[in-house]
Amino acid sequence: MITVQSISKYDEKHPVAITIGTFDGVHIGHRKILEKVINHAKNSKLKSAVLTFFPHPRMVLQKDANIKLLNTIDEKKWILEKMGLDILVIHPFTKEFSRLTATEFVRDLLVNKLKAKRIIIGYDHRFGRNRTANINDLIAFGNTLDFSVEEIPAQEIDEVSVSSTKIRKALEQGDVETANSYLGYEYMLTGTIKKGKGLGRKIHFPTANVNIEETYKLIPKNGSYIVKSKIHAQDVFGMMNIGYNPTVNGTSKTIEVHFFDFDDNLYGKKLQIDLLSRLREEKKFGSLEELKSQLARDKEKSLQFISNR
Repeated sequence: MITVQSISKYDEKHPVAITIGTFDGVHIGHRKILEKVINHAKNSKLKSAVLTFFPHPRMVLQKDANIKLLNTIDEKKWILEKMGLDILVIHPFTKEFSRLTATEFVRDLLVNKLKAKRIIIGYDHRFGRNRTANINDLIAFGNTLDFSVEEIPAQEIDEVSVSSTKIRKALEQGDVETANSYLGYEYMLTGTIKKGKGLGRKIHFPTANVNIEETYKLIPKNGSYIVKSKIHAQDVFGMMNIGYNPTVNGTSKTIEVHFFDFDDNLYGKKLQIDLLSRLREEKKFGSLEELKSQLARDKEKSLQFISNR
């Protein structure tokens, strides 16, 4: 997959079938559109392309700095590449960009720059300054600028009544299994492993501390989770705690993973951790011995869950 940062740097010459959107989460509703783009491109000797934006338009237009996203840019790239997409264009979303008229956006960017021959979008897609243009305007542009438009009808998208907002809510409640069913894959956290205080090793549950640089990434509700990671091309299972380590009066939020039957130096490595299920709330225990007993029970429950998968 070719990834291009900004339309201005795009210089591919091959015509494309393209869709446009933020696609936060790349969930099963989004996939309906993306699969149509990829399949149409294959059948029409076009390249499949996605035009997406970063920062999220709400961060820019509504100054919604608190919005948390389901994917980092790297995670989104990884998912789209796995789907078989040919070209991903990540365009910086700015106030100036939002003021482009519908004509400037379609003629100058989609047609002249990105070489769009087929545009596939959802029934409710709006674009151009103040989002005033709709699917009918796009079809009219297509008639004069020589591209075709495919609209994904309401019933086809609404059949999968999924939205990024619903997924965010599920994760904020710790309900990763519902979130995963909407996403069509396991919700992931990607970060670099850094040294912690070494407390886990003292109680025979050594942990890897996960540092996520992207402050906009949504971290699920505090608590313990069953997780999986790909390390040295092998699936390694474990359990992860998100929270403040109240048993030892922790003051800062951490994400710590204990991998089962695994002892290797991961410091400095970047890991993708998939969340499979929630074990329990974070809790303050009366002693480290009590915490150790609970972790042993958590491990037993986790191994049972993994063997039943």
